[in-house]
Amino acid sequence: MRRGDSDKMDSLKGSSVAAFKRRKVVRCNSSALHRFNGFALYEVLLGVFIFAIGVLALGRAVENCLHASTLSAEEDRVRQILSNRMAEIQATPGFPDTVKEFNIDTGYGVVKLIQKSAPAGLTEPDGGQLGGINLVILTAQWAGGGVSQSKQIEFYVYRPG
Repeated sequence: MRRGDSDKMDSLKGSSVAAFKRRKVVRCNSSALHRFNGFALYEVLLGVFIFAIGVLALGRAVENCLHASTLSAEEDRVRQILSNRMAEIQATPGFPDTVKEFNIDTGYGVVKLIQKSAPAGLTEPDGGQLGGINLVILTAQWAGGGVSQSKQIEFYVYRPG
């Protein structure tokens, strides 16, 4: 260190100590202090209110999600019932029954399955009648969410003879 450097350091130390000594403590009267505390209370209340609104909105969203999941599960169950019945009809030898009704109890309620079958009435391009082909219509009816709903599939079954 050079000789002039130590003098500069001493002057810097003295100025920082002087700066600490010059600072004055800010004093508040009691009414200003109460207003500040009241302001903090309003901030906390506002934060709690915003949090409560968020929790309510989140709860509503979860409820809607569960409801949509239940409706989707109902429709999947009905599609599976229709698919199973269609496979049974296709695998059973002989012509399908003309009219038949089933009541199937699922975990979501009773599904009414209506089967209707009739000759398809298809013709060849030269005008000849195609025989042995039946049009089968399966209709599933159920009450989902308090509303009557239904799904329907149509398919052909060929039985030679």
